[in-house]
This record gives sequence, C-alpha cells and structure tokens, in this order.
Amino acid sequence: MAERLGEAFEFDEKLTVVGRKLEPGEKAPPFTLDWLNPDIGMPEPHSLSDSVGSVRLLNVVNSLDTPVCQFETRKWDQMLSDLPGGVTVYTITMDLPFAIDRWTKEAGVTHKGLSSHRSEQFGQGYGVLLKEWRMLQRSVFVIDASGTITYVEYVDDQMKEPDYEAAAAALNAAAT
Repeated sequence: MAERLGEAFEFDEKLTVVGRKLEPGEKAPPFTLDWLNPDIGMPEPHSLSDSVGSVRLLNVVNSLDTPVCQFETRKWDQMLSDLPGGVTVYTITMDLPFAIDRWTKEAGVTHKGLSSHRSEQFGQGYGVLLKEWRMLQRSVFVIDASGTITYVEYVDDQMKEPDYEAAAAALNAAAT
C-alpha cells in the first residue's frame, strides 16, 4: 500500500497518509461503513451504492471531537439548503457510530454521519488514512450520479478547513 510522507500535518507533526490520491475522472471506490440507525439504536451498514443516482459529497474529517471538524460538519449542514436537489452529504470519520450520532443530535446536524471504525479499508481506498493517528485526513470528494469522482481536495494542514466554495461549485456542476 502506498504511503505518502508529510502530505498531511498538524503544527510541526508530519503525518504519513496511507493509500494513493484519487483524481477527478476516476470511479469512486465502493465502501460500506456503519451508521447508527435511530429507529433501532444500533449500527447498520451503509454503502456508497445506497445513494446511487444522486450526487454525493463526502466530508471526511479526523474526529467530531475536534473543533475544526465540528465547524466543518456544521458548515456543510448549513449549506445543504443552498445545494441543488438530489445532493447527498455524508460526514465520514473513524469515530464510533454512537459518538457520531450523539454529536450530530447535540449539534442539530441533519445529514448522515458514517463511521469507518471497523476497518482501515475506506481510509486506504480513498487515500486518507493517517497512519500515526489511525484517523482520516481532512478531505472532500464530490461523486456524480454515475459514481465518478468530479472533485477532490486533500487538506494538508489538519487545522485548516476545506475550500467550501470550490466543492459547492463542483456539486452544482455535477448536479446539472
């Protein structure tokens, strides 16, 4: 598995990212992650294919227990009303599904949070696994209705937010 040294960092700590960088034009790697089904209070699998036919935004964050990740996730949720119809937003982290559910309820976030806590497969497949932390690198992916990646941003400084405007423009373009 490819390792990219120093392509992510926080302050002076250089991090190793596992997996290759994905590019626009590639098919999005399939995944199955956990989400907490509020009807039964238990984790259930949720796959990328569950939202086939819609444009998807994957908001990938380190942990919802950190301020930048919290702000970013709230920001995407606030932007939902300005996004075209048929767009599905997911926040993905290695946090436990119970922690994601608790935080989203407390924060009033309405989009689905997905957990990759069981496996490093998502992190490796999307090129976002932070080896030293066993967390995911802050990143944004836009996937069109046919499953093709149309926009990618890997954020190197884990204390910075992504480019919301560029991702929103890519979402608008993919939805038309």
